[in-house]
Amino acid sequence: MSIVFYISGHGFGHASRSIELINALVDRDPSLSIVVRAQVAPWLFARTARPGVRLEAIECDTGVTQIDSLHLDETDTLARARAFMAGFDGRVAAECAWLKDSQASLVVADLPPLGIAAARAAGLPAVALGNFTWDWIYAGYAGGADLADDIGRIYAQTTLALRLPMWGGFATMPAVRDLPFIARTSTRDPADVRDAFGWSRHERVVLVSFGGYGLDRLDLEALSRLEGYRVLAGTEAHGSIIPLDEGLIYDRGFRYEDLVGAVDVVVTKPGYGIIAECLANQTPLLYTSRGHFVEYDVLVRAMPRSSIITISSAANGPFTWTTCWHSRRPRSGPP
Repeated sequence: MSIVFYISGHGFGHASRSIELINALVDRDPSLSIVVRAQVAPWLFARTARPGVRLEAIECDTGVTQIDSLHLDETDTLARARAFMAGFDGRVAAECAWLKDSQASLVVADLPPLGIAAARAAGLPAVALGNFTWDWIYAGYAGGADLADDIGRIYAQTTLALRLPMWGGFATMPAVRDLPFIARTSTRDPADVRDAFGWSRHERVVLVSFGGYGLDRLDLEALSRLEGYRVLAGTEAHGSIIPLDEGLIYDRGFRYEDLVGAVDVVVTKPGYGIIAECLANQTPLLYTSRGHFVEYDVLVRAMPRSSIITISSAANGPFTWTTCWHSRRPRSGPP
């Protein structure tokens, strides 16, 4: 059996959860042939997907134009999506021919409309997987209603939608089945991870995680002066800051979820991937408010909350941070 995945190139969350599903399918049936059609980071597949899973780089959607992890460009987001949809019929025809030539049996889309349309054109079952749909996202931006309507009509061709928690959209999909979280879960003992990277078992370690878009305006100098903490961030060592080199992590036989499972808290922006991983690894999460990301309110309502801390920033004004998920023993000793 041959399964083709079409995965959104927007951020790491779509790819990381789809890879977990792909790996589970291959573990259950090693004879499966799985090809991923997506414009996502090749290193992520090379380091986390099962051997034999093939990645073919194509643009299958345009997602959201992000300035950084907390800011987006709504005008450019809609303009790029419209330009993509203007040539949609040609893209569908090309993908339909590819699916037939590849003798594909099933298409799973997380959640590019192109995958759904191409599957139906090729006479294949079209399975949607995700926690939000692009018609719902674009409908939340001024002037995006027509684009949302066009995509909604494509989603109506879905054979089955597998809906993950913290969802939005899915209104036009005829058959929806709710699933539990799909998340990367560490198999390492947190103490062993700390030992491997030279972190004391008794110090408080913070992981700063803002995805591939980063956050240039994050005040790393303030973080470097935190006493009693070690802060993992993608920068040079300075004060309390420990450089975070993802390539080195994987080269040493560890994975990102091992860090999530070993630290005391993850500092991040709300996104399905990191929320699910914190939940799966029972790690508290400290999150910041975001710009006009349509999914933000849905994610925040879905997260259990326990306390609010306001941190002032001279450059950006106050940020609101919320801690959640304290349902596990601390990684480190008493402060």
